[in-house]
Amino acid sequence: MSVPSPEPTDAAPAVPGPQIRQLILQLAASLAVLSLAWPYYGIRNETLPWPQTALAIGAAAGLLASLSRQPWWWRVMHALFAPLAWSVSTLGIDPGWFLLLFITLLLVYRGAAGGQVPLYFSNRPTAAALARITAELPDLRFLDLGAGIGSVLLPLARERPDAHFTGVENAPATWLLGRLRTAGLANCDWRWGDLWRSDFAAYNVVYAFLSPAPMAALWNKVEQEMPPGSLLISNSFAVPSIPPTYVIDVADARQTRLYCYRSGNPRH
Repeated sequence: MSVPSPEPTDAAPAVPGPQIRQLILQLAASLAVLSLAWPYYGIRNETLPWPQTALAIGAAAGLLASLSRQPWWWRVMHALFAPLAWSVSTLGIDPGWFLLLFITLLLVYRGAAGGQVPLYFSNRPTAAALARITAELPDLRFLDLGAGIGSVLLPLARERPDAHFTGVENAPATWLLGRLRTAGLANCDWRWGDLWRSDFAAYNVVYAFLSPAPMAALWNKVEQEMPPGSLLISNSFAVPSIPPTYVIDVADARQTRLYCYRSGNPRH
């Protein structure tokens, strides 16, 4: 079966990320504390007590996070960041290890850094549920956004040799592993790319296991690009303010829910 390769779209929806705002908040707390501590201890001709300063920065960051109504996990992260950073700095660890850790995390979790999309792995019961949902589609053209290591595409492509499957992944390490795992499947196209620059028009099913942050923008893209009656299946994260067409409860340990939405707008 020949499926046209969609051309990347030029415009991607602006999915606002909290990274810059959180960095600014942490810097504001640091500047506020240091602008008071340095002159005070400078006038007294005393060395800046870094343990107490780090705790003060953490307290200030936690307060700013609370005042700006950040989610509770951001408040905890802001409160602990400076004290933990100072504690780690006392261990005498070679900076090269931190660089190696950063590069490793970037290779695996690039989606979290650039688009608020952590790395989630879909399990076998979820793949089996997806197979049942799409079993009645004779011309299945399935797109997996953030395809990870092929946890979904690999079993589906093996079960449905008559269908066409495409996976899009932008984290280098997971993309490479997924590419190797799906290399022998003629009906599986494994791509490196940005999901927002992927054209959905050639597909009738889009599967996503992303995060709450991009769901509204993703639905807008589905409505703009996919043919009427196409299916968006979102693992765990519902589209805000849009009732799903139906919901599938997966019988697995983490009680996965698949939110299924039928597109209804005419193609643009």
